[in-house]
Amino acid sequence: MKPVNTMNGVVIKPRAEKKSSRANKRYVSATSNVFIAGGGTGGHIYPGLAIAREIKNRYPKVEIRFVGSGRDLEKTILGDAGYNLSLLPVSGLRGVKGLNLIKGVLRIPISIWVAWRLIVKFKPSIVIGVGGYSSGPTVLVASLLGIPVLLQEPNAYPGITNRLLVHFSQKIAIAFPECTKFFKEKSVLTGNPVRMEFSSLADTMPLPPLVILIFGGSQGSQPINKAVMAALKFLQSDLKQLRFIHQTGKKDYQKVLSQYRAAGVQAQVQPFFLDMHCQFKKAHLILCRSGATTLAELTTAGKASLLIPFMEASDNHQQLNAESLASNGAAEVICQTYLKGSLLARRIKYYLHNPDKIKQMEAKSRQLGQPEATKKIVDLVDDLVVLK
Repeated sequence: MKPVNTMNGVVIKPRAEKKSSRANKRYVSATSNVFIAGGGTGGHIYPGLAIAREIKNRYPKVEIRFVGSGRDLEKTILGDAGYNLSLLPVSGLRGVKGLNLIKGVLRIPISIWVAWRLIVKFKPSIVIGVGGYSSGPTVLVASLLGIPVLLQEPNAYPGITNRLLVHFSQKIAIAFPECTKFFKEKSVLTGNPVRMEFSSLADTMPLPPLVILIFGGSQGSQPINKAVMAALKFLQSDLKQLRFIHQTGKKDYQKVLSQYRAAGVQAQVQPFFLDMHCQFKKAHLILCRSGATTLAELTTAGKASLLIPFMEASDNHQQLNAESLASNGAAEVICQTYLKGSLLARRIKYYLHNPDKIKQMEAKSRQLGQPEATKKIVDLVDDLVVLK
């Protein structure tokens, strides 16, 4: 095999696997059910959804079941996509204190019991862990019952769930070479799975107007919403040349919508977009967080972006993610500490009056895209199990 060139220029040489490794043996199950475990946020749900669709494309008869934590977003996205969802009574422990911590710890054995019942009932051929609280009990039980496990790690610095579950898996699909030091020979560099709609977007219309898509993750971002609203007063002379598409989250929806209207700004405002790829298609510049799934969508679609990493992201992984794009000229990073309306307005004006800079970022972004990531991950599924 040839060395693999990664998005930040680092070269990884594939590791030779031991012939006796369990990872080299294809598991044959009496059923063709697949469990995709994890969720809670769009950053976990959408990669799982992309993997599910690719599996169904290859094996139309395979039954796919998601195992989640019961958040409304899981029900909305997966229900709209038509997939079955089973729930575990699990919650996160990181940063939790007091009574909530006690409740979270007490839920662990219950969640393991529920996961065991689900696996015994549906007999999955393989469990794919995509991160999030519900991934832990499901992966653990599957491993103890001898069912193959594939983990998918989207970030430059692995989440705690996958770091704990590495010993219970056969392979880990990674998107950044830095993860190899955590997962060793189990690592396979694939990139992050992205829904196929992002890989077939047509070029946007020429500007002006400059169309700016704003979102702060599936739950929205109050700091980003506040900064954009504050920027409007500094953009008064340019508002006729600007269009805004804004995913606000539920909490800020009415407030943001009313402020756009008061300013006389043309804006498409929603709490949440189920058709985010359609919004990408319209946008010249995207203002957003730097979760791994978002960055995979940006680079697959070849979009220019202003990235505001979430400061409280575990292990500072959003900052590391953002720097990987910025260092390659595919994005600009604005630290949330310095995110003010005046600064944001200056950057928007800069790109409005320098459209060639947007084109340059788009080209760099597209070079970093890995549109084959989902297929590579399902290839790993094929290496581990025989599906029908």
